[in-house]
Amino acid sequence: MKIYNSVLLGCLLTSSTAVWADTSEQRIEQLEKKIAKLEKQDTEDQKKISSLTPDIKIGGAVRVNYNYSDSNKDRGGDLDFSLFRLDLNGTIGDIRLSAEYRWYTYMDVVHHAYAAYQFNENWEGQIGVTKVPFGNLDYNSNSFFFSDAFYAGLEDDYDAGLKFIGKFDNHDIRLAYFLNDEAGGSGTNARYSFDVVGLTDLDENGAIIDPFAAPTVGLSESNTINLRYTYTFDNDVVKTEVGGSFLTGELEGATDSLGDRTAYAVHLKSNMNNFTLMLQYTDYDYDLDNGDDFVTVGAYAYNDSMPTSATIYNINLAYSYDVDFGAFDNLTFYNDYTVMTDKSGNFKEDTQMNVFGVGVTAGPIFGWVDYVAGTNQPFNNGTLVGDSTEWEHQLNIQIGYYF
Repeated sequence: MKIYNSVLLGCLLTSSTAVWADTSEQRIEQLEKKIAKLEKQDTEDQKKISSLTPDIKIGGAVRVNYNYSDSNKDRGGDLDFSLFRLDLNGTIGDIRLSAEYRWYTYMDVVHHAYAAYQFNENWEGQIGVTKVPFGNLDYNSNSFFFSDAFYAGLEDDYDAGLKFIGKFDNHDIRLAYFLNDEAGGSGTNARYSFDVVGLTDLDENGAIIDPFAAPTVGLSESNTINLRYTYTFDNDVVKTEVGGSFLTGELEGATDSLGDRTAYAVHLKSNMNNFTLMLQYTDYDYDLDNGDDFVTVGAYAYNDSMPTSATIYNINLAYSYDVDFGAFDNLTFYNDYTVMTDKSGNFKEDTQMNVFGVGVTAGPIFGWVDYVAGTNQPFNNGTLVGDSTEWEHQLNIQIGYYF
């Protein structure tokens, strides 16, 4: 009997030990799986945190300007500091960020500031102060002085809103809604790109008293819709982009709408070997409730008056030539011609500008050397509503170091 009990006890102990061992191994295996799962989750969390770490690159530019014209030739021209600018570009996760701030001697302004998201291989969305999709892009000119469209707020313009860019093979589609313009800094005209800023007083004959006066009635661009489409023809010799642009929006006063505006353009940009040809036809109309034939526009801490409707033509030809001469890398010779005609009201004289110049690249240094001839041209001793038939001339050299 004792032997039987001993054998039974031994069997029970052996069985219990085996069960305990199996259970322990299962628990250890479960713990190892949990630890592996936690480690995997931690790795994924670290990747997410790493992907959300800002990757921002800082750049900028410092530029100076020399100008020689009839107004300053007796003192040998003027050499002035032009601007210091700071650029921020990078990503946070899947979001692309871009911003630029500029300091001039007379103002400091936001050039642009937006966030972008790439929805798929075809579509990107941007929100913030971003470039208005209108006309030839990125610029409708080669020179430092842009074209007449720039002074009408229809070239290199930036406003605050939402934009979508779609690229499908040779098709380029851009749709945008801008709630308002980029707004001024210290004043309504302290901004980079030209916008409508108001209305000014007339004399008893309905004529402009001072085309450069500050507006007596505030006015701003709002609720603007932009559509732009281009198609690119491309072969081994010539690459040509042809398209059209359209915009429509409101002109807001302090409390309500004071009018609306529309503009459209047909444009072409063609590259053949080292040559680039740009053509653009632009027509705009600002329909004011009070029937005025002009509005006040502002930028660069400067006011000018602009016809409420006009047609703008421009033709630009450039030749790019790579060089290996000292520090110089490239010389781009160009001639830009632009004219604003068919103006509203009694503004009979055209605004014209011809710029013959060269863009010079030497490593991080870039400059424009421009000989400018124009009549009724802003920044060339004129105004868009001028009645002069005299041509003004100037030599302008803008040089910048980009980092």
